[in-house]
Amino acid sequence: MEPPGAADAPAAPLVTVSLKAERVLMGSFVPSAGSIVRQWYVIDADGMVLGRIATETARLLQGKHKPVYTPHIDTGDHVVIVNAAKVKLTGRKEEQKLYRYHSGYEGGLREERAKDVRQKNPVRMVEEAVRGMLPKTKMGDAMWRKLKVYAGADHPHAAQKPQAPRTTKREVA
Repeated sequence: MEPPGAADAPAAPLVTVSLKAERVLMGSFVPSAGSIVRQWYVIDADGMVLGRIATETARLLQGKHKPVYTPHIDTGDHVVIVNAAKVKLTGRKEEQKLYRYHSGYEGGLREERAKDVRQKNPVRMVEEAVRGMLPKTKMGDAMWRKLKVYAGADHPHAAQKPQAPRTTKREVA
């Protein structure tokens, strides 16, 4: 049964739309290696937790903080870390954390506690923490070369005008 007035209404014309004509082609922006603008950042590690510094540094070195981040292109920035000797370890890591290295010979495995590494070479603690968070590839090596770590407050990169990253937060002890 038809609704009232349906017989009086004219039939609607059929309209066909070609989907091929309506398709809009959009491309994605992919930066080239030469178009990357690299910034310099300085992070003061005095009183900050080692792992928190390492994660933020690895993020800056990889370029994940930039909108043009591309996984197969090194879009990262340079990072200078000062006061590495004053970095903080949480819990009992100062006594329990072990740093291992191997000479390459049989029985050549050596172990040192974090407190001994801090006395001998405090830069190594920060470098190893960051290195472990970077990709283990040639591109990871290129990112690693953009990291500069210094035990004291002075660094020779003042000419590059490094700035503090916006996301680094100071922890109050």
